[in-house]
Amino acid sequence: MDTRPLKVPAYRRLWAGQGVSFIGFQLTSVAVSAQVYHTTGSSFWVGMLGPANLVPLVVFGLWGGAVADAVDRRRLLITGSLIAWTATLALLVQAALGTANIGLLLATVAVHATGFAITGPTRGAIIPRLVPVEYVPAANTLNFLVSNLGTVIGPLIGGIVLVQGYAVAYLIDALLFGAGFYAALRLPRLEPIGEVTRPGLRSVLDGLRYISGHPVVMMSFVVDIIAMAFALPRALFPQIAAERFGGSPLAFGWLSASISIGSVIGGLLSGWVGRVRRQGLALTFVISAWGLSVAAAGLVGQLWLMVALLALGGAADLVSAVWRQTILQTHAPDDMRGRMQGVFMVVVAGGPRIGDLRAGATAVWVGATGAWVGGGIACAVAVLAVGLAIPAFRSYRATAEGV
Repeated sequence: MDTRPLKVPAYRRLWAGQGVSFIGFQLTSVAVSAQVYHTTGSSFWVGMLGPANLVPLVVFGLWGGAVADAVDRRRLLITGSLIAWTATLALLVQAALGTANIGLLLATVAVHATGFAITGPTRGAIIPRLVPVEYVPAANTLNFLVSNLGTVIGPLIGGIVLVQGYAVAYLIDALLFGAGFYAALRLPRLEPIGEVTRPGLRSVLDGLRYISGHPVVMMSFVVDIIAMAFALPRALFPQIAAERFGGSPLAFGWLSASISIGSVIGGLLSGWVGRVRRQGLALTFVISAWGLSVAAAGLVGQLWLMVALLALGGAADLVSAVWRQTILQTHAPDDMRGRMQGVFMVVVAGGPRIGDLRAGATAVWVGATGAWVGGGIACAVAVLAVGLAIPAFRSYRATAEGV
């Protein structure tokens, strides 16, 4: 694993703070779902957490990215962090008082997502300002690694502390969040470089026009949407666990954790990722590998083999995420990086939800296995067809200058 970015003190603090605070973020996500179901007794209201999170992520992800190109990114990161932290404290107070108002709970979740939507693109735009350009792929790998560790550790902690009540989970999140806030405070001033555009609808549209005019950047988003919309099997886990493994909670748990487990292992073995120069071509093939791994997992009947194949896909997904993020951070100029990270967040947040919809809808027509396997194969075919058809993307090479 390439750990050279950790030699940079500001990045090291940001990385460690993100890793600790993201555990709390995932813990709160689990606690909120459990609290909503306990309050309403309805999976419908649990499902409503999706739009409560997604709408702020789309709106404020794009807006936050535009603002990140026009102001001191350190100050913006602190502001977004305070918004998310305030929402966590509000969840803590509601749980401690025994408040059972589902509308208030969803509104608080939306505020929490707003803070996350601001800090996400800002943090992504900060990284190329903290480390040398040759360290950017490794820095992104380290970031995705701690995020996936949080995705595994946070829910595991939730399974333990939720026995003590929801307030305990939110209290732990509020305490862990302090690590990320401290890291933001210790950052140097990060004033905008280059042309500064007043944040607003016009600057967001300028960012979208930049994407449409640069095939390499556009394709980094297109291939991610293909990967998630066609191949993500997450929505099929409950049905597969019921049909193949007798509804075993253990089987469902392993299936749910398998992709993140693979991402963690992939991150630990990722020293080679930053040495790849033909990132466009490599990205095409690695997403194809993700689709084929998912398809193969849908064909096997042994739980251990299914988990192993999904973990292989998770490792491929981590590598693809690193290269996509690196292309955005190094190909785009600094005065566009915030907006690129905002669109990246929208795609990352929206793609899996499109994938859930695709998987659930096609399972009604062709069954869970057909939806699972067919989606993986369709992903591999589509990404090869699209990725190899765009000369600028196919021949894109990362250079020392990042262009």
